[in-house]
Amino acid sequence: MSTASELGLVARTRAVELTGDLLDAVGPEDFVWCHDGATFVARGAAAVLRAEDVEAFLATVAVDDEVGEPGTGAIAVGALPFDPTEPATLVVPARVTGRTAAGRTWITEIAPVRPGRVGPAPVPVRVERVGGTTRDEWDAAVGTALVAIDRGVVGKVVLARDLVVRADAPFDPRTVLTRLREQQPGCFVYAHRGLVGASPELLVRRRGPVATSTPMAGTARGTDAAAIRALTDSTKDAHEHALVVEAVVDALGAHADTDPTVRGPLVVELPNLVHLATTIEVALRDDAPSALTLARGLHPTPAVGGAPTAAALDLIATLEPRGRDRYAGPVGWVDARGDGEFAIALRGAVLEGTEARCFAGCGIVAGSDSEAEWAEAERKFGPILTALGGG
Repeated sequence: MSTASELGLVARTRAVELTGDLLDAVGPEDFVWCHDGATFVARGAAAVLRAEDVEAFLATVAVDDEVGEPGTGAIAVGALPFDPTEPATLVVPARVTGRTAAGRTWITEIAPVRPGRVGPAPVPVRVERVGGTTRDEWDAAVGTALVAIDRGVVGKVVLARDLVVRADAPFDPRTVLTRLREQQPGCFVYAHRGLVGASPELLVRRRGPVATSTPMAGTARGTDAAAIRALTDSTKDAHEHALVVEAVVDALGAHADTDPTVRGPLVVELPNLVHLATTIEVALRDDAPSALTLARGLHPTPAVGGAPTAAALDLIATLEPRGRDRYAGPVGWVDARGDGEFAIALRGAVLEGTEARCFAGCGIVAGSDSEAEWAEAERKFGPILTALGGG
């Protein structure tokens, strides 16, 4: 592998005055990260790396960073496959344009800039469903999963549905991202090479010696008092959530000398759903790995795979023959210091011209009902369908 120094790479970050919305010039190959009022857009490729080579490569990039905000300096970005055995790559972008939550704007340049796509694009007027998981396929998959649970093969398995929609004009990622950012406050809005979405779930954030994860599992329809009460009183949802929290605590705790701090479960309200969420924070040892390594070690949690992990993944491979691509995999960024932020690629779709393949998943445990889980997936499709213009 060539190193950044051999390639002559220097990451120079400067504070600049930028006006307008950073999403206005987003192209289909760009990486986008929006959360809590901060945004950055990464374009081009100074290098494309195997995930296992990222940390060593970033360490060789010369950094000239006058801003020092999350996402500045030398970074690698991307969305990883759901299946941890598949090859995973990240991109060291040629150019990153960012705005902090406080409004400070900056640009990082690592390589010559590839011009972005500018100008208006046609906005789809009509969006229709044309394919994806059928109800019969879903009922059969849930039934098979419940048999496996009853036999003790798995305690939980997360099954995903796909939904293919077609529009009368190509989907424009800028429009989709703008809608997601407006309609899904508090979520991680992301885009990378056709994959777009708004995830409510933080897989892991590392800031110096502190790592944080906020796993979610357990869902109820609506955001009123009845929905919250139904969620907090549900034995099924409490069990599903506890499996996820236990797995994350064990994984992050392995990199700390003290017990993790656990806050939750709490109810998180989204525009059309409520979830159970727990925040887990650990003080990392000096030899703790980077945010990327932590993310790969955590993935797949029982929130997107199941428990036990190996048996759940085997079942998913059998029951989801079309595969997930990058849906429910880690998406985010890591810098040369090892800091970074990865969410789980949920509530999203893969855009390809006039078609979009959307995904939604549901945790199946003892007591799950196929019809109720189908309805839950429909609600989870809501944000991305609305952003695509078909909601």
